Amino acid sequence: QVQLVESGGGLVQPGGSLRLSCTASVTISNILVMGWYRQVPGKERELVAAISTYGFTTYDDSVKGRFTISRDNAKNTVYLQMNSLKSEDTAVYYCSAGPRIGRATSWGQGTQVTVSS
Repeated sequence: QVQLVESGGGLVQPGGSLRLSCTASVTISNILVMGWYRQVPGKERELVAAISTYGFTTYDDSVKGRFTISRDNAKNTVYLQMNSLKSEDTAVYYCSAGPRIGRATSWGQGTQVTVSS
């Protein structure tokens, strides 16, 4: 089981930026896909962005052009740079690891992101 630890959440005003980090307990170059999901109360967890070990990235339409996912294999860390944040981006964000996009087998504990003035 991969241990994932997120950090970087917080309160930010609309239009602001945040960078989330997720550090894994194993070498992430061996993990095929790492991703970021988010969840709000009463709704299902949704995929925000994912990156494969080959560098392929995918994004939910709602964040395209605003969010960027990246990975630093040397630091075993995946990042989610979030720019031009909107109130509807408010959610708990979870880091994930798995064999393919949309198939997460390990989760972090989650970090709260609140976008509000």
